[in-house]
Amino acid sequence: MAEPEHAPAHSAGEPHPLDLATRLVDDGGPGLAGHAHPAYGNMVGPFGGVLAAALLNAPMTHRTRLGDPVALTVNFAGPVAEGPFRVHARAVRTNRSTQHWSIELDQQSQVCATATAVFATRRDTWSSTEIGFPAPPPAADVQPSGPLEFAVWTRRYEMRFVLGGPPDFSSPDRETGSISSLWIRDEPPRPLDFVSLAAICDAFFPRIFQRRPRWTPAGTVSLTTYFHADAGALAAQGARPVFGAARAQHFGRGYFDQTAEVWGDDGALLATSHQIVYYKE
Repeated sequence: MAEPEHAPAHSAGEPHPLDLATRLVDDGGPGLAGHAHPAYGNMVGPFGGVLAAALLNAPMTHRTRLGDPVALTVNFAGPVAEGPFRVHARAVRTNRSTQHWSIELDQQSQVCATATAVFATRRDTWSSTEIGFPAPPPAADVQPSGPLEFAVWTRRYEMRFVLGGPPDFSSPDRETGSISSLWIRDEPPRPLDFVSLAAICDAFFPRIFQRRPRWTPAGTVSLTTYFHADAGALAAQGARPVFGAARAQHFGRGYFDQTAEVWGDDGALLATSHQIVYYKE
């Protein structure tokens, strides 16, 4: 499928589209300057995952950052339009091994998203993963699905669904379970880091599309991501696909929640996320 005119294809030697979409620049103004990139366009405004990644990038690139991110919560207050925005980030408290950040994204004098992030220096301790790796077939054995016409950002990911494919609204009266799982990586391939992992944690379509495949206006209100791996583990994953699984817990009175897991191809749990999503009948 051809790229849309406003989202040119990536060429070797150019910055990755994700790096362009999450880049923040100190231009002498208040906060940092960013720009909503058309390559990550969604139904309304940019893909929420790329906004979460941009917000995380503010403390990630700050000279006073301590350690690696442990938790990121983003509250989406209003739509973001294609074009410039500003991100304001400050460390509200730094302890011996933890650091707490307050982050805000505004556009045209309107707050569009707020976030908090916790960073920490990690140390070796006893560890155990209570949930089990789903043990899917190898990514190479699963055919990739094509991008969705109504969501430009899906062109920026290679998705290989093992269970529950992309939204299919051809049978709106059919109800299925809300669970889906897939191998996923950036397109074009990009080595995994915290910024790209934060975006991937929101790359699971609204569960209402899976449970009841009919067109329903929906949008994430609040997204929390917990990072279970350190920078070294993400670097070891490289540009190989990670495995993700998502499901919903409850739908009702205009909101539903969904959880997700992201695993390395070696079976290590990299991140989990939980979000609350608005939907309209």
